Amino acid sequence: MLIHLSHKNGVPLYLQIVSQVKYLVASGRLRPSDEVPPIRTLAESLLINPNTVARAYRELEHAGILVKKQGSGTFVSDAGSRLAWTERIKVLTDRIDALLAEAHQLDVPTEQVLALIKDRDRLIAAQPQQEKQNAGA
Repeated sequence: MLIHLSHKNGVPLYLQIVSQVKYLVASGRLRPSDEVPPIRTLAESLLINPNTVARAYRELEHAGILVKKQGSGTFVSDAGSRLAWTERIKVLTDRIDALLAEAHQLDVPTEQVLALIKDRDRLIAAQPQQEKQNAGA
């Protein structure tokens, strides 16, 4: 499970973990019944206090995304594994807010950001077709 924390952005570390685990689940990178790292293991790899990870895991359990199985570990919940549409939209909204804030700081107009997004979308959509053509050649 790949998580990156920033000590500079002002967002509490446990909330960064919560947000990133939600993203991993929503994107399908973490699937139902996948085990997440034990609290101490994740804390050691992130170089943070285990209590911070424990708090994040509690939040994720409360949201129905993770489930703790006594003696076995902590797993992605079968019931909450595919985040609700509203949660997916929230993940994207957070990313859009960050993009727009950066665009404003760089004095890039919103219309240009939208045009760039559309261009990148066309490129990404064309990649699978190009890969099929290259595989057949």
